[in-house]
Amino acid sequence: MTYEQIRYTLANGVATITLDRPDKLNSITARMAEEILHVLAAVKGDSTVRAIVLTGSGRAFCAGQDLAEAIAPGVRIEDVVERQYNAMVRAIRQMPKPVLCGVNGIAAGAGANLAYACDLTYAAESAVFVQSFINIGLIPDSGGTFTLPRLVGMQQAFGQMILAEKLPAARAAELGMIWKAVPDAALEAEVKAVSEKLAAMPTLAIALTKYAMARSRGSNLEQHLLVEAELQAIAGRSKDSKEGVAAFLEKRKPTYIGH
Repeated sequence: MTYEQIRYTLANGVATITLDRPDKLNSITARMAEEILHVLAAVKGDSTVRAIVLTGSGRAFCAGQDLAEAIAPGVRIEDVVERQYNAMVRAIRQMPKPVLCGVNGIAAGAGANLAYACDLTYAAESAVFVQSFINIGLIPDSGGTFTLPRLVGMQQAFGQMILAEKLPAARAAELGMIWKAVPDAALEAEVKAVSEKLAAMPTLAIALTKYAMARSRGSNLEQHLLVEAELQAIAGRSKDSKEGVAAFLEKRKPTYIGH
């Protein structure tokens, strides 16, 4: 597939997807969503890819949906949500590898909720997050009404969604909405360093950790203890676990292969 609205690179085990409509604040079109989904599907089964980064070009991360496309004749908003946003959130959450997000500027609407769907989200200190849906008479989508209350609680989530106030990156980090806010000039280097670190870690254990956390949402403690035992058995039989134990006993740095 030829990419027209994103840039894709692969280096040191890290696949980087850069939203690339800077003149439109990287607002998402059907084409952009298709390209993102194409990359996510390709890297999911690619053993050379051990981590994924999602970021934006220019002065924005993502301003959400391209409204001009969404209001075109014959377009049904529920189809756009399912085909584009639900599909992207599912692909990120079901990815058996860590997905990092580098929020380089404003993250609005679906752009904010895509950032929250990632495993580790870093943001430039000048970046802001805003649940802008209410300003055009819509509800948050892209998993927003599921993810945000779990990150910050009901009061904070409702306030953000209904008042639609811009939230600085530092405050988002304080509330636990993202992992860390960093100086603007340091964002790219920080995300690169962390993504390459994760790409050298035991990928299967990371995937099983993501899966265990997802399973916890529908389990009580006793059920989840059994889930952990089941998944630990899989992790413990992996080559990476054997390498990790051997390296620990031999007092050397482990070399993980991802399975």
